[in-house]
Amino acid sequence: MLPLLRYPTVDELGERAAALVARHPRDARLRRVGTSRAGTPLWLLSVGHGSRQALVVAGPHANEPVGGATVLRLAERALADPRFTVDADATWNLLLCLDPDGLRRNEGWLQGPYALGRYFRNFFRPGFQEQPEWLPDGAAGAALPETRALLDLQDELRPFLQCSLHGVDVGGGFVELTHDLPGLAQRVAHSAARLGIPRELGPYDTLYWPSLGPAVYRIPPPRPGDLAAAITEAAVESTWFHPHRHGTVTAVVEAPMWGVAAVEDGSSPADAAAVLRTVSHALRRDSLLLEGILARIRPHVSGAPDAARLLAPVEDYLLVGPGLADTWDPDIADGVRPLPPLSTAHLAALRIAGRRLALRTAGLLHQLVTHAGGDPAGALPELDRLVDAWCADYRDGCGARWIPVARQVEYQSRVVLAAFELASRHAPACSRSGEPGWGSEAAVPMHQE
Repeated sequence: MLPLLRYPTVDELGERAAALVARHPRDARLRRVGTSRAGTPLWLLSVGHGSRQALVVAGPHANEPVGGATVLRLAERALADPRFTVDADATWNLLLCLDPDGLRRNEGWLQGPYALGRYFRNFFRPGFQEQPEWLPDGAAGAALPETRALLDLQDELRPFLQCSLHGVDVGGGFVELTHDLPGLAQRVAHSAARLGIPRELGPYDTLYWPSLGPAVYRIPPPRPGDLAAAITEAAVESTWFHPHRHGTVTAVVEAPMWGVAAVEDGSSPADAAAVLRTVSHALRRDSLLLEGILARIRPHVSGAPDAARLLAPVEDYLLVGPGLADTWDPDIADGVRPLPPLSTAHLAALRIAGRRLALRTAGLLHQLVTHAGGDPAGALPELDRLVDAWCADYRDGCGARWIPVARQVEYQSRVVLAAFELASRHAPACSRSGEPGWGSEAAVPMHQE
């Protein structure tokens, strides 16, 4: 096994899973459960032969690679400790990467060195409509092959627990649940403290969600609404809720890459309104600036390779940014959705979120220009200055500090194992056997595919 000094690539994930199966042929199996849009296999690594199924989904967001390393760590632990398989009558089903095509597009920063500027200049995440966990048209209208593969897997396994593994680029760790798992907040706090991971006590995307304890939030059921509102006000229709009909508890486990201590500060701020003005005005200003750059470069980049894939998230971010700025601005009172009481942690998370939108957009614009092979609009120097200045604000203004990959993986693994233990106490036995011949396809070693 490679040491956990860096994130594994798509190819390394498959190779390491195949090597693990070769060492443990009786208890580990690898099968292809689908194919990505670009023809990349979607691999499921299963460990154990219990009747109760746990499903762990890595790589649902292309720029969040920690989950791939985490599922390999979980497989090793399940193979080494019968408490997680035989004693629990459980089978672990570990999807190595839900969006392998997107993960490949992040390989410019994936293996280090890990610096904020390098990350954002090589960042890729598809547009909102192309993210495989989202179901904007419901499960029946799911068009992406990655989404269909996951939905079919959920209906096949009927898992008592589903864990979706995510990574916060800057901030802290937290968990989102479709059902409460009493005791999980204490387990998260213990693991975070042992590993030096800040807990995010007020993530911006859970601003209106119920808290189940520090850094643990309940995902509200999906409701109709426009795309921008769904991001912050309610759970969008998603694969998180699809297996609800089977009694599945879904845990979305977020692990940070760069930690910020302020997201753990639950104190009351001295002047929340002043901070909100600063954050909202900055996001509005940055969005206008980036819209201007996009208008300048668009005629020169539209025909470049991958232009459509890069423009989609840019346009999403530029659409959402001004609306969020208005929502956070205390001088714009629409009376529709007032902000809840805000702690210092909330304000830190909002500042980070506003800066994140601007940096992601600038990084994607940078790639659009570089992929086009020329810069007739003279945008690259300006984009470089913006990326450098905004990354410096993360480092110096927010105190963002890199968390080694091994610690990220250990934290996420411990949270998943805690959720597994708590959920398994009340999970009924299922009919799935977990044997090699079980499922929609025969088990095929990856190197023979």
